[in-house]
Amino acid sequence: MFLPLLVVKNALRHTLRTTLTVVGIVVAVTAFGLLRTIVDAWYAGANASSSARLVTRSSVSLVFPLPLTYAPKLRQVPGVAGVTWANWFGGVYVSERNFFPQFAVDAPSYLGMYPEIVLSAAQRKAFLADRKGAIAGRKIADKYGWKVGDPVPLRGTIYPGTWTFTLRGIYDGVDATTDTSTLFFHWSLLNETVKRIYPRRADQTGVFIEQLADPQRAAEVSQAIDATFRNSLAETLTETEKAFQLGFVAMAETIMLAIQAVSFVVIVIIMAVMANTMAMTARERSAEYATLKALGFGGGFVAALIFGESLAIALAGGVVGIALTFPLTEAFAATVGSMFPSVAVAGETIALQLGAALLVGLVAAAQPAWRAARTRIVDGLRAVA
Repeated sequence: MFLPLLVVKNALRHTLRTTLTVVGIVVAVTAFGLLRTIVDAWYAGANASSSARLVTRSSVSLVFPLPLTYAPKLRQVPGVAGVTWANWFGGVYVSERNFFPQFAVDAPSYLGMYPEIVLSAAQRKAFLADRKGAIAGRKIADKYGWKVGDPVPLRGTIYPGTWTFTLRGIYDGVDATTDTSTLFFHWSLLNETVKRIYPRRADQTGVFIEQLADPQRAAEVSQAIDATFRNSLAETLTETEKAFQLGFVAMAETIMLAIQAVSFVVIVIIMAVMANTMAMTARERSAEYATLKALGFGGGFVAALIFGESLAIALAGGVVGIALTFPLTEAFAATVGSMFPSVAVAGETIALQLGAALLVGLVAAAQPAWRAARTRIVDGLRAVA
């Protein structure tokens, strides 16, 4: 009990210095955790993608549609167990600030291919029966206060006009990683309207999604699909759903790498500050350490005192920083959560935060502890005068 008590007393000897050091560590650990959580949230959609689904789009660009006549040909490709399609809508709800994804889908086949969309039987039936119906994820419905039966007006950008849908269901995710910030409505309604106003743009879709009979054959089936439409007017590019999602993530890959780099730079900076604090503390107490040695305590005991104090300060800041990460993450999710499928502090992030705090404590104490353990008694006692 003697060593821990002495460590605590030493840590509290200079209250202002210790408090400022702890605050610095709290800020660093909290910033580290929040930045790591943002990076995890950015990749959440891709990480949650199924390995049993493929996405087929135009080989030129995603903005070029594919003819709906491709659907029966896709069903005939060996290894394809099912086909559905979806089209990005890009509507505006009230103002441009209210961004959330909206897709026109072939509802029966799409819902059957995405079991992670959890919808009650009654709401599913109501959605399928109403050509102007829509379903929305729990996150986006809660954000705007939508209830089943409410009208949801969207101002079209790609497809001009005001489109009003009736909310027939609010879906949940099968787990925390499922995106519940998307609105789905019937592709048939979109196609009928486009056929009437823009006939040349009718019977087309943005992407096809294929269900694989065997996920291990993803590469083989992808090549077979693209070979089917090679040399056609609309050649295709087929990839796994995860690769498709990562294509969007790659657009901001440099930014994500910069955020990760900053998260580690913050830790390095506080490590330098902490090391300076412990070096200053060790110099001030050189006479005390020499006295302890004169009383028979070894260099290892002196080093343990310095390491103990450094780790106590670092862990205190680390624990508070970890605790603060959760409310800050919730505030971040409430502000921009609709941009990310899932915003949550991962267990790995907490472990990294705790490890970073421990590393700061150990590295900061290493040089002062080594010097104090090797300093001769006579050299240390000179500071008494």
